[in-house]
Amino acid sequence: MVGITGPVSGLDEAVARAVAEGPDALRGLLDALVGAELRQAALAVHRSACRGNGERAVTEALDRLARRDLGWSAEEADLLLCRLLGGEAGVAPHELQLRFTELAQLAIAACEQAEDFSRTHVRVLHRLAEYARGYHGDAAGPLRDRLAALLRREVPVVPGSLPRHVLDGFDRYGPAMRAAHAELLAGEGVAALLAHCAPMDRPRATLVWRRKAASLLAGAESGPEVVRRLLEGIAAQEEHRVNDPDLVGMGLSTLASAANTSLVRGLLWTALGVREEWVVPLVGAVALNAGTGHGGSGGMCRSRPIATAAVAVLGECPADRAEAAVAELGRLPKRVVNRTVAKGIARATEAVSARAGMTASMLRERAVPALGLDGRGTRRVALGAYTAELAVREPGTALLSFGGPEGRLLKTAPKEVREACAGELKEVRAGLRRLSALLSEERARLEEHLAAGTVWPAADWRRYYADHPVTGAVARALVWEAGDGEGGWTAGRPERSGDGWALAGPDGAVRPVGAGDRLRLWHPLRAGDEEVARWRAALLDRERRQPFKQVFREVYPLTPAERTTATYSNRFAGHVLRYGQARALMTARGWAGPHLGHFSDGYSSEMVKELPAPGELPAAEGTRWRARFFVDLADDGAYADGAALLCATDQVRFERRAGAAGPRGPWERAPLEEVPALVLSEALRDVDLFTGVASVGADPDWRDRGEGRAYGDYWMRWGFGELGEGAKVRRETLGRLLPRTRIADRVELTDRFLRVRGERGTYRIHLGSGNVLMEPSDAYLCVVVDRSREAGRAAGKVFLPFEEDGGMLSVILSKAFLLAADDRITDPTITAQLRRGR
Repeated sequence: MVGITGPVSGLDEAVARAVAEGPDALRGLLDALVGAELRQAALAVHRSACRGNGERAVTEALDRLARRDLGWSAEEADLLLCRLLGGEAGVAPHELQLRFTELAQLAIAACEQAEDFSRTHVRVLHRLAEYARGYHGDAAGPLRDRLAALLRREVPVVPGSLPRHVLDGFDRYGPAMRAAHAELLAGEGVAALLAHCAPMDRPRATLVWRRKAASLLAGAESGPEVVRRLLEGIAAQEEHRVNDPDLVGMGLSTLASAANTSLVRGLLWTALGVREEWVVPLVGAVALNAGTGHGGSGGMCRSRPIATAAVAVLGECPADRAEAAVAELGRLPKRVVNRTVAKGIARATEAVSARAGMTASMLRERAVPALGLDGRGTRRVALGAYTAELAVREPGTALLSFGGPEGRLLKTAPKEVREACAGELKEVRAGLRRLSALLSEERARLEEHLAAGTVWPAADWRRYYADHPVTGAVARALVWEAGDGEGGWTAGRPERSGDGWALAGPDGAVRPVGAGDRLRLWHPLRAGDEEVARWRAALLDRERRQPFKQVFREVYPLTPAERTTATYSNRFAGHVLRYGQARALMTARGWAGPHLGHFSDGYSSEMVKELPAPGELPAAEGTRWRARFFVDLADDGAYADGAALLCATDQVRFERRAGAAGPRGPWERAPLEEVPALVLSEALRDVDLFTGVASVGADPDWRDRGEGRAYGDYWMRWGFGELGEGAKVRRETLGRLLPRTRIADRVELTDRFLRVRGERGTYRIHLGSGNVLMEPSDAYLCVVVDRSREAGRAAGKVFLPFEEDGGMLSVILSKAFLLAADDRITDPTITAQLRRGR
C-alpha cells in the first residue's frame, strides 16, 4: 500500500493557500487541473479535512470531487482508506464517526472507480456506516449502500497471484501462510477458490455457496491440500494482537484479522466437501484452538467467529463421519466454556447424532482410538537394539519403558537410543502424550456416565469398555452392576472368565456377565450402607486405587430443611470463596455463567450446569436437568483492577426440560422432591467441592495476612465446625487407614477431629479443613503442608484410595505424622508457635 500521507509537493502548498483564501479560490484551482494533478490536489484536500479542517471550502470541494470520475488507481484508493482507518489514520475514530459522510465519500468514490481496493477497510467502513446513523440519520444510508455494493463486487483474480485481501498482512497468520506455502498458493485455480472463501462473514454457509466452493475446489490445483495446510496453520496459530483497522472492540488478542477470519470460515465449510480422514480431526483442532479462552482458559474465546463456524461444520458431518465428529465435539467442553460456543456444541452434537441414528454417547464410545495398542494395552517399537514399550495399566496410567538387549527394563531412554533414534524416540514420546490425554478424556467420560446412570447391553459393554485397550484400563478399575432385567443388580469388579467376563464382589463371589445382561456403573447412592462399607474395606485391603472417586464417593440425599424450602437448597449458602480459584473449579466441572467484578457482569452471577443424561437415551426422549448455583460479589479488590477477589455462595436450584423440546426448548423450575436423587447428589457434590477447596476457611494462615483481614468469624466456624459429606468420608477412611500406620497408638478419631499425641503435647486436626488446635488451650497452630507427592512420603507412604496427590486426606495424615514426632520439628515458624501455645 501507498504511504498514509503521500508526498508533499508544490501543488499541495497551492491547495493549502487556496483553502486559506476561501471556496472560490479552491474551486478555481481544482477546475484548472486534470488527470494526475487533479487527483493529487484531491488527496491534499482530503488530507486537510482529516487533519480537522472543516471550513466550507474544504467541505464543498470534497463533495464536488466525490461526484467526479477522476480515474483513481487502486493504490490511491487504498491511501484514502488508510487515512480513515488503522494505526496510522489521519483522523481520530470519534472524529470519523462525527464527520463520516464528509470524510468517507471521496474514499468510497475512489474505490468505485479503481480496479481494486482494500476490502478489509471497506468492510470496516460499512460497519461504521451502520453506527453513523446515530449521528447523521438517513444521510449515511446512501454511503452504506454503496459500501455494500463494493463488498459484493467480484474480486479480480490474477492467475498465480492471490488477491490482496486474502491472507493479508494485518496479522501473523496471513504472512506466515504466504511464506510457508508460496508454491502451493500459486497453483492454478487456488486464487479463485480462496477469493470465494474470503467473504464468508457468517457462521454457516448456504447450500449454493457450498456447491460453488466444491466446484472451485475440484478445479484448483492441489485444492484439498491448500485447504488442509491453511487450516493446520490456524489450528496451530497462537493468539496475538492484530493490526486490523476495525474500531470496534477492546483490542484483545485473537488468532487472525477480520479478513483472514472470514477466509478461515470459508475454508472450514469448504473442507466439509473433502472426503479424506484428516478433515474431521483438523476441524476439531481448529474449534479447540479458537474456542479456548485467552491465555488457555476463560469464557472469552481466542476467536469466537472461527470457533462457532468449526463447531457448525462438525454438526453438519454426514452419518458416515458421525463417530469422528461426535468424538471431536466431545473433547471441546472441557476447554471451551464460552456460552455461545457451548450452546453450538450442544446443537451440533444433537444434530449429528440424530443423523447417525444413535445417541452422542454411543458415537463417542465407538470413536475411541486404540492408538496402536494390542489387546493387553501394549505397543512395542524397535529402536535399534532396544525396544520401547508404551503401555496402559489400571486404573488408567500411561507408561513408557525401554527394554535392553540383555533383558533389562529401563524407565528412561538410554544414550544410544537418544543419539541414534532421535526421530523415532520423539514419535514414541508423542504417542505417550496422546495416550495420557486420551486416558484423561476417558476418565472424565466414564465419570459422566456414573453421574448419569447410563446402561449398556453386555455386548457393547464388553467391546467398548472391558475389552478396549485404552478405555478398558479405566473401566476395569471401577465397580459395575449387572442385571438381566428380571431381578436386582449384582455389583462387582470386572475379571476375565474364560473367553468372557465376570463381576467379582467384595467377598470374592463371582457372577458371570451373560449375553442378555445390561450393565451400569455402581453408585453408592443406590447401595445400602453395609454394601458401601464392604466395598470400601475391600479396596483398602487390596490397595486398589480407582481412576476417580466411585466407591468413596460422597452422596447428598435430600434433607428435611430442603423439603421445607421446596424449590431451592441453602445447604451450601453463606460461604466465602476465593473467586478466582472457585471460578476455575466451576469451569473445570462444567459450570458456566457471567463473571463477577466491575469490568464483568457486576455483583451477582448464576453458574449453570446441565447434568449429563443417560448415554443410551435418545436426545428427543426423557427429561434433561440442570442446576443453577447463585454467587454474589463479596470483595471486588482494587478498583483499578476490577476483578472479583471473593464471592459469597447462595442458593442451588434445579430446572428441567423435556428432551423433545431440543436444546433451545424452555427450562422450568422444579421442586427438589421431583429432582432425581442422582441428579441432586451429583450437582450438590460439585458445589461442596467448590466450597471445600476455595473457601477462605481452607486457608490455614488467612487471619495472619495483615490488619483488617475480614471474615475471621466465618474462618473459625468453617475451619473447626461440623463436617460436610466429604469430611465424613475422609473420617471413615482414616478409621480404616490409621490402624495400619506406625502412629496407630498415638492417634484417635473424635466426631470432628483426628487427635494426635506427640512427645511435647497433644493436637487436634480438623477433618474438614486440616486446621490444628493445641490442647489444652485450643490455641491455633498454623502448619502449612506442601500439597504435592512429598506429602505422601511424609505420611510414611501410606496407601491412599483417593486424594493421593496432595489432597486433604494426605494433608491430614502428613500433619499427623509430623505432630506425632513433634520433638523432631525444626521449622522455626512451628517451634515458635509450640512455645507460645503451652
